[in-house]
Amino acid sequence: QVQLQESGPGLVKPSQTLSLTCTVSGGSITTDYYYWSWVRQPPGKGLEWMGAITWNGTAYFSPSLKSRTPISRDTSKNQFTLQLHAVTPEDTAVYYCARVDSADLGAYDYWGQGTQVTVSS
Repeated sequence: QVQLQESGPGLVKPSQTLSLTCTVSGGSITTDYYYWSWVRQPPGKGLEWMGAITWNGTAYFSPSLKSRTPISRDTSKNQFTLQLHAVTPEDTAVYYCARVDSADLGAYDYWGQGTQVTVSS
């Protein structure tokens, strides 16, 4: 069974960089043909897709976030990361990592439990 676990700071100051890591167990992030995604949910709002990295290392991110959310991976640790620069209070949300089958990019079959990130001074 695939398991995903988010980790990172719970509190970040405005203008700082937020770095989150998703550790995957029970399966390899290089396994054909999966996308490994970051999704967030601001308080009182719906889920927002942020970006993803594929089994072969191709990264994508939402154009609404511009270039503030680089996504990378470390295959030796079976981890992928989200790095969000110059955060603002609008970035406060629960952040999830999740797996997507390339056969249906709208279907997330495994999710992490989520981690709360608050941006505040």
